[in-house]
Amino acid sequence: MKKTPSLTDEESLLFRDAVKGTRKIKQDTIRASSSPVKQKREVRESREKLGVDHFFSDEYQPHLEADGPTRYVREDVSKFELKKLKRGSYPPEIYLDLHGMNQHQAKLELAALLTLCRRENIHVASVMHGIGKHILKQRIPSWLAQHPNVQAFHQAPREWGGESAILVLLDIEE
Repeated sequence: MKKTPSLTDEESLLFRDAVKGTRKIKQDTIRASSSPVKQKREVRESREKLGVDHFFSDEYQPHLEADGPTRYVREDVSKFELKKLKRGSYPPEIYLDLHGMNQHQAKLELAALLTLCRRENIHVASVMHGIGKHILKQRIPSWLAQHPNVQAFHQAPREWGGESAILVLLDIEE
């Protein structure tokens, strides 16, 4: 074993002077608390608890027009329905406020809202995403375009949130 040379008193004082005002570093090693299988099971169980029957993909990117307000209409739905949404002819029957939520929480809440709308025969919903950093404003349209019950959506008229909300037109079972 190699012996390390000891410091002289002068070197020790120089070192203490150099590190004066610093603090000890806390251990920041991240340990995996549970296996990925357990995490997936927990996510599945939480979705089942919420009664969510549709799950959104983050990889899917629908073809949405970049210019103008956020809008989408399903291929089998008349473009006139989109125009009615834009004008505010359909007042929202339910509101979902996603302010302060992260993407994962917002995705679960949106799926739960769409499930509730289907169960309660609600035709129009307003999803308020806020403005902030535009993260939810960009993600919500791609999630909505994936859902089979969404006929159309459009940026909400000013009286129902304007640029910080989306009106969603849904299929209802007769």
